[in-house]
Amino acid sequence: MSGLLDLINSPMGKQLISGVAGQTGQPENKTADVLAMAMPMLMGAMKKNASTPGGAEGLMNALSSKHDGSILDNLGGLFGGGVDQSVMDDGAGILGHILGSKQPQVENALSSKSGIDAGSVAQILKIAAPLLLGFLGKQTKQQNVSSPDALSGLLGGLMGGGNAANKQQSLIESFLDSDGDGSVIDDLAGMVLNSGGQKKGGLGGLLGGLFGK
Repeated sequence: MSGLLDLINSPMGKQLISGVAGQTGQPENKTADVLAMAMPMLMGAMKKNASTPGGAEGLMNALSSKHDGSILDNLGGLFGGGVDQSVMDDGAGILGHILGSKQPQVENALSSKSGIDAGSVAQILKIAAPLLLGFLGKQTKQQNVSSPDALSGLLGGLMGGGNAANKQQSLIESFLDSDGDGSVIDDLAGMVLNSGGQKKGGLGGLLGGLFGK
C-alpha cells in the first residue's frame, strides 16, 4: 500500500517508526503495521467524535492551541532521550477522549493483528495520538479551517474522500459501537494494507502528509 510505503520510505517516517519502536522495544516492521492500522482508526474515532457539536468544538479548540503541529517540527528531540512523560500523558488523555471504553478493545484487536502485546500497542497509540493531532493542527492552519463543518470535511478528505473513505468510516464506527471481536479490524487492515492502487488517497495521503512527502 502506498501510504505504508510512503511512511516507511520517507526520512521522517523512518525516524518516527524507529523512535516509537525504540521507545516500546518492539521490532520496527511490526511497529509500522500497528501505526498503519491505528492511524485510520484514530482518525475515524476523531471524525465520529467531531460529529457532535461539543466534540467538534473541543477538537477545534485543541487544534488551535496545544496541538498546532509544533510537535512534528522536532521529532529528533521528541525521541532523543525517550518520549517525555507529558507527551505520553497527553496521548493517554486523547485516547480516553476519542475511544472511551472501547480503548482496550482497539488495543487488543491491533495486538492480535500485529503480533505485538496489547501493553506495547497501548504505548504506541499514546505516542501516535499527539502526533496525529499535531498533523491535524497543521492542516487546519494551512487550509484555514475554522468551523465544525469544515473540520468534518477535512477529516473526511484525509481519509481519502468518496466511497472508500465512507466505507472505512462506517467500518470504524461499527467497531467502536459494537462489542466486536476484531473482525472489523480484519476488514480495515485489508483495506489499509491492500490499498496500493490508491495513490495519495486515504491513509496514503494521510501518512504522506504526516511525513512531509
